[in-house]
Amino acid sequence: MLRTFRQRITPTDVIIWLIGLVIAVVVVYGSIVTLSKGRYDLENWVDLTISGLAIGGVYALIALGYTVVYGILRMINFAHSEVFMSGPFTAVFLADALNRSGFLNRQPVISLILITALSMFVSMCIALLLERVAYRPLRNAPRLVPLITAIGASFFLQYTFRGLYGSGIRAYPDIAALAGDLNWGPIHIQRTQLVVIIGSLVMMLILFGIVQLTKVGKAMRAVSEDKEVSALMGIDVDRIIVITFALGGASAGAAGILYALLFPVVNFFMGFFPGLKAFTAAVLGGIGSVPGAFVGAMVLGLLESLGPDLFLGGLGIQSPHQLKDAIAFAILVFILIFRPTGILGEKISDKA
Repeated sequence: MLRTFRQRITPTDVIIWLIGLVIAVVVVYGSIVTLSKGRYDLENWVDLTISGLAIGGVYALIALGYTVVYGILRMINFAHSEVFMSGPFTAVFLADALNRSGFLNRQPVISLILITALSMFVSMCIALLLERVAYRPLRNAPRLVPLITAIGASFFLQYTFRGLYGSGIRAYPDIAALAGDLNWGPIHIQRTQLVVIIGSLVMMLILFGIVQLTKVGKAMRAVSEDKEVSALMGIDVDRIIVITFALGGASAGAAGILYALLFPVVNFFMGFFPGLKAFTAAVLGGIGSVPGAFVGAMVLGLLESLGPDLFLGGLGIQSPHQLKDAIAFAILVFILIFRPTGILGEKISDKA
């Protein structure tokens, strides 16, 4: 029995588990020290939690595009970050026009709907163009080929939009109706954060309902299981793949506007880091799982917001928020060590 155990445990396994143990010790010890010192009160923790939920909602909508495409085509669409960028980078011109006319502040709800609709439409068109031009001809190619194509398409879209709209930063105008905070006891939430949290939750519920409760969603799940059998059963596989890209693109466009409400500046490179975080969230939740994308995104958003102060604030580290990305990815490594398929990913059993 001991010999079998030694044969199954490799030096690589030992190193990985040691890394996980170090991360766990730092997280637990740092949290205990921070909480025992009482450096932050309840209001601080509530504010950080709300911020984490807001950015997590944005990551969730972007992650949906990664996870549905992977679920059907078993490929990572690394150009999805540029799909996310294209919508808000285009819609900022409409926002400026509405602001100059005064319509933006006279009718903020209608203006937001128009801006979001344009962003979703542009992102959806870019996603459909990618599917038709870059991915469909390579559907039966080795898996490495579409991956390289996706990276090339990402650079192509970045510099295409740089050429079209310029390399400078453009700012979304302020909306008077979204200025200020709302207060409920110890809870202080910015109006923009409330809109982002509610908007992302509504969008995720709609998209989850489409995937789980409609005939199209049932066809999408069938194609993700087996494309050949689905085609034999009469499902138009090409049409379902097109719908999948359209849903992913539309959700990315909506996420772009929600992101712009939190960080109201856009440029041709704005999609890289949110796209990377959203891909991380999809892997964390279980790539290919729609609920997993949502859970992973929320966990990642909360880790980014709470992690620096909770894990490092009591250890005397200066500017812990500068390490928020390192903390988020370290926790990702820790979770994947013990749950390689992600939080809600399917467990892969060992075959004899």
